[in-house]
Amino acid sequence: MPDSPSVNGERRRETSLERLDRNLEELTGELRVVVTGVQVLFAFLLIVPFDTGFAHVGDFERTVYFVTLILAALAAVCTIAPSAAHRFLFRQDDKQYLVFSSNRVVIVGLAFLALAMCGSLLLVTTKLFGVTAGVLTASIGAIPFAVLWFAGPIIRLRTLGTRSPPPTPIRPTAQDREEKPAT
Repeated sequence: MPDSPSVNGERRRETSLERLDRNLEELTGELRVVVTGVQVLFAFLLIVPFDTGFAHVGDFERTVYFVTLILAALAAVCTIAPSAAHRFLFRQDDKQYLVFSSNRVVIVGLAFLALAMCGSLLLVTTKLFGVTAGVLTASIGAIPFAVLWFAGPIIRLRTLGTRSPPPTPIRPTAQDREEKPAT
């Protein structure tokens, strides 16, 4: 049984298929949180134009609203895409592709979500206090997204990459080929 990368000197003993199963479970657990947030934001944005006060927004606010709505829709598309892909690839013995491609699509979805949330800050703050306050609030609001969601993990990833060799591609072992769990 091959070892997975170590954590504090300990190694996880799992086959490559077991690792893919674990990775898929972790991804779906994370998506339960993200998709709910995306859906709430998107639903909020969908009802905004039907509020009577929306008739009194200016061109700038309408543009911000439209761009933010599109960003939220793209976030929804990207974060729900792994479920759609799984349905099409179900029982096709292609879990590695599903896990790795879903990971990339979800990262893009997180970028769209961060932009949509900043757009929402811009829209609301502009309506309440004007364009200058809106731009300032959205810019300051973007900092935690940039640092916590992207820069921090990317820096850590690069640090880990310089300390140890990159992980080897997952190749099914003889034991994996015997197991063949459904994807």
